[in-house]
Amino acid sequence: MARYFTVEEANAVVGVIRPLVREILEIRRTVIARRPAVWPVLQRAVGNGGSRAASEMVTAFVRLDTIVREIQATEAILKDINRGLVDFLALRDGREIYLCWEYDEEEIQYWHELHTGYAGRQPIE
Repeated sequence: MARYFTVEEANAVVGVIRPLVREILEIRRTVIARRPAVWPVLQRAVGNGGSRAASEMVTAFVRLDTIVREIQATEAILKDINRGLVDFLALRDGREIYLCWEYDEEEIQYWHELHTGYAGRQPIE
């Protein structure tokens, strides 16, 4: 059975996952910054054992996987690691919606229909 969040419950989870989302964004920046140097190494490493840079990337990806699992354990839905976008399933007037939170927002301020996504965000009244 799906868990439905109230705004208050979702904001409590935001307090828990905010540092996790911050870490995801930091890992993303590191991966993007190192990609030009690491990608050729990864291509060559397929047959000859890798490099320190490749090992560091693997460590970053393992940590990223761990963080995503921690967020999923809260039943929040990580929608976009590029923006730090997280949705929380909720009910509004008897229908399912998402409460929507983005990393730079202090708390949940928006909701959207399941099918509209970020573009359909509306302020919580």
